[in-house]
Amino acid sequence: MPKAITMQHIEGGKPGKVYYPLNLIDVPTPKPGPSDLIVEIHAAALNHRDFFLRQHLYPAPSFETPILADGYGVVTSVGSAASKSWLGKKVILTPGRGWKEDPLAPETPYAILGGTKTFPLGTLQEVVVVDQDEVEEAPGHLSASEAAALPLTGLTGWRALVTKSGNAEKGRNILVTGIGGGVALNVLQFGVGLGINIYVTSGSQEKLDKAKALGAKGGVSYKDEAWEKELKKQLPNDRPYLDAIIDGAGGPIISKAVRLLKAGGVVVQYGMTVGPKMDWLMSANLNHLELRGSTMGSRKEFRDMVKFVNEKNIRPVVSRTVHGIDNLKDIDSLFEEMRNGSQFGKLVIELGGTTSKL
Repeated sequence: MPKAITMQHIEGGKPGKVYYPLNLIDVPTPKPGPSDLIVEIHAAALNHRDFFLRQHLYPAPSFETPILADGYGVVTSVGSAASKSWLGKKVILTPGRGWKEDPLAPETPYAILGGTKTFPLGTLQEVVVVDQDEVEEAPGHLSASEAAALPLTGLTGWRALVTKSGNAEKGRNILVTGIGGGVALNVLQFGVGLGINIYVTSGSQEKLDKAKALGAKGGVSYKDEAWEKELKKQLPNDRPYLDAIIDGAGGPIISKAVRLLKAGGVVVQYGMTVGPKMDWLMSANLNHLELRGSTMGSRKEFRDMVKFVNEKNIRPVVSRTVHGIDNLKDIDSLFEEMRNGSQFGKLVIELGGTTSKL
């Protein structure tokens, strides 16, 4: 029988105090419905939500649904009404369900794959069944790990930059905070591909140097009390301000933003790793700043993002890959790396039977 990894329930655990162990289980071999595809998963990637789930800090955790939302694999069979052209193709799964194309918000209740009761599918399993409309052909220039690294953070970053910021134009200045995480790195790569001047923050000089090697125009350490002053010195003389900030941390970002953004500038907020609350200052109102919440994205945005990755030959950054679905020790070590925040890029599991290139 195919294998999968779920979380193992612990009685009496309180949110933020519990840490659910990983559990390797056997699952039934799926059978396709008329429009379905059977996909053999070759690689799956972690996101911060998976770490939060193990701490019961994410809504509706499930102990039956396999974890993880990012997956790459090969179509091994198709349903009676599905296109036979999918057979044998290498694909990536859309990481969410319930959002077709509305640029404002999901048309129906939205569910993300992996580890919750809201949708009974996760990617850390050897075989999955999905509707043919919920996959994209994997970009041919990517390795298995790179392809698995793309879906959730790529979609989130694409929506934050292209749909929400209003500044995805050549020559604009955009700050991306917390470089090293998957979303931030995707925004950096998409921005460079669009000709945007991308600036970054990090607490690590090594990460700042790596970001510059990927095309960032500059960067500063958020550990410096007045980092906004140092960043302002790095902005071009003919455009000495930021047009937008793409932020996944929260915390005191608005107090810094008012000193950097142009009047009418935009802060796109897709996460709050510093804390669940963020101050909004009167000075932000006086400068006509806009705060735009964003998370994940639509099926259309996912398709557009994959097309752009193909056109620009973008390769998602992979920090580390471990091998084998039964290798619980090394898989656990990826979660510890996420806990420590030491990764630069995505953390990936290759399940076995995969080749190094698509």
